[in-house]
Amino acid sequence: MNRIPDLIFTAPSSAEHREELDLYAPLIGSWDIESIWYSQDGTRRQGRGEWHFAWILGGYGVQDVLFACDAPSHHYGTSVRCYDITQDLWHITWMQPYGGEFVHLTGHRIGERIVQEGAGTDPRRRERWSFADVTSNSFTWLGEVSFDDGLTWSLEQEMHGTRRVDA
Repeated sequence: MNRIPDLIFTAPSSAEHREELDLYAPLIGSWDIESIWYSQDGTRRQGRGEWHFAWILGGYGVQDVLFACDAPSHHYGTSVRCYDITQDLWHITWMQPYGGEFVHLTGHRIGERIVQEGAGTDPRRRERWSFADVTSNSFTWLGEVSFDDGLTWSLEQEMHGTRRVDA
């Protein structure tokens, strides 16, 4: 009998640290995504995709899989988010090996937003990824970049998620 799903994909089982662990709870499930990428030259590109979130590690983590519609599976990306009790923050790692994307962030709540900040493979570049306007059926994700250590930020991508009705 294969126990891997039972060992990895488990919902929260403890009331301890529940408020902190529930930071990403509204995102658990499956979402249709409308995405816009903004270039520095002012052009923009649009696309559609899916984003799926699930609890892992007894509710102390959340893993997601994000991909464009009709993308082959080796083009998919995944994030693993785990709560650090001692530092009272989330550690996040985004990986999309095909595109050479590996980003390490820390996350926490700022007001009504979930804000994740860190660095990618380019040491001059800081990343800030935020979930905003999160409801039970929708959210906005903003991907910003800074080249001056966070003094100014430029929007590179935004995604609008709508909860899938077939999930």
